[in-house]
Amino acid sequence: MAAVDIARAHAQAVLRVRGLARAAAALPAAVAVVLLAGRFTGRIGAPGAADAAGWDAARWVVCAVAALTLAVAELTARAVRRAVPPRTPAVPLDRAEAPELYRLIDELADRLDVPAPSAVALTPDCDSWLEDVPSAGRPARPHRRGPDAGAPAPVLVIGSPFLWWMRAGELRALLAPVVAGTAASADPEIAAARRFLRGLDACLDSGGGAAPGLGGGTLAAPPRPPRRGPAALADRIVRRIVRRLLGACRGHSAELERSVAGWASEQARAVDYGLRIAAQEQVGLAYAGWDRLLTRVALPAWRLGRHPARLNAGVVSALTELSRRDRLADGYGSRLGDRPACDLLEEPGTVDRAVSRLAAELFFGRPAAGAWHELEWADYPAEVVDAGWRAGATTLQTALDRLAPQSRPGAPTLTRLLGRLAEGDGELLAAALAAQLARTTAPAPLLEPDRGGRDLLVDHVTAMVCCAAVDTAGGAPGLDWLDGPVLLLGGVRRTDLAGPVAQAVEQGQDGPLRAWLDAADVRLEKPVRL
Repeated sequence: MAAVDIARAHAQAVLRVRGLARAAAALPAAVAVVLLAGRFTGRIGAPGAADAAGWDAARWVVCAVAALTLAVAELTARAVRRAVPPRTPAVPLDRAEAPELYRLIDELADRLDVPAPSAVALTPDCDSWLEDVPSAGRPARPHRRGPDAGAPAPVLVIGSPFLWWMRAGELRALLAPVVAGTAASADPEIAAARRFLRGLDACLDSGGGAAPGLGGGTLAAPPRPPRRGPAALADRIVRRIVRRLLGACRGHSAELERSVAGWASEQARAVDYGLRIAAQEQVGLAYAGWDRLLTRVALPAWRLGRHPARLNAGVVSALTELSRRDRLADGYGSRLGDRPACDLLEEPGTVDRAVSRLAAELFFGRPAAGAWHELEWADYPAEVVDAGWRAGATTLQTALDRLAPQSRPGAPTLTRLLGRLAEGDGELLAAALAAQLARTTAPAPLLEPDRGGRDLLVDHVTAMVCCAAVDTAGGAPGLDWLDGPVLLLGGVRRTDLAGPVAQAVEQGQDGPLRAWLDAADVRLEKPVRL
């Protein structure tokens, strides 16, 4: 059986579950109608008959059950109907903003003989897919072909790093299987089954209730406040029914999507198949570079309330640097002579700024200062690296003051810090630092795991050493595209600081760190500028 037939078979199975649910809801009402009709026609429990009392009692019971069943069915249907499915945060692209990209996608759809996507959107992720709900409520273009010609086609969501790192030909090859999936979205049975499943999922995620419609850019409808009394009981019943329906559809749903993916892959096999294999190698590289850029470079800026305005341009720099350093990436740099896919945009810089802002809000949230400040890469060393070191040194100085006898503050010098570490106070200092950061710093769980007090202390001691190197030894803050903030001494990046700092913090052995500081001409007794 072809993949398309398998997909339709599983879609029909999902729709049969929906039909059986509707039949089960209507069955008590149908029985009640028969019993009432029999009463009025005198054929079932006619007045005066010996069994009239028994049939009257049965009518009351069946009518009550029918009314209760219809009420529960209506509550469930309304909850499913009004629940808001999750929507992918994305930056919508109008045709005027990316005419060449739209043209490439339209030509690709023509070659595949499938409906063209209704719109295009970019998301700060290394993936691409079809979104059934148009992003940001934009009007959708109708299908140009297919049985459901009046329905909107899905939106094509493209991972923004792909546009900046991949070449135009690689992007076309990579998107071919994704665009081919619009054929499945045009199939009425598959579309109906997906709508039913999305409604059930959204109903369960939103707490079983009717969330109001939300605009674009939301991950899902916010859960309702807890309800009490009969409303809470109704919610529990609705959620139990929805779970049963989802359980009955789970296997068919998974096989449906697997078959649709196989169907799309078969359709796209004849389009740029060889180039697609090479493009898939770039997907892994782009993902690694993007993840490293976010965690090592963007996160320190986000913590200070600044969002780099050109993250996607930054990932190109990061991956180019990786290709220069890593022998496994040999040959990737030669691709940069071909036309990049971001040239398909009219104003790549403007789009990059919008996606970069979305990435900050999605992966970090709201900054402590309450508003984001846009940051250019040229300003990163001064506004992020140096400022971050100063903030870390200030936090460490506050923790030192808390451990001081009679809470007497001391000068922010390396002499004082190394003395406490040499005395074996590293554990106490790490605990004080961790407690202070827990009160003042918001975590970024999407980007980094929880860190212990020792790791935090290593970071803050490093920050204070870097501040002292800048203040007294002619050091300078710098940006490494793969590692983030770095210290430059004499214009050369110093990579040998981590070991001595770790020894001082973890073992109380400050000798190696003092030797490093002496070799770098860092003055230990001079207060660090906070």
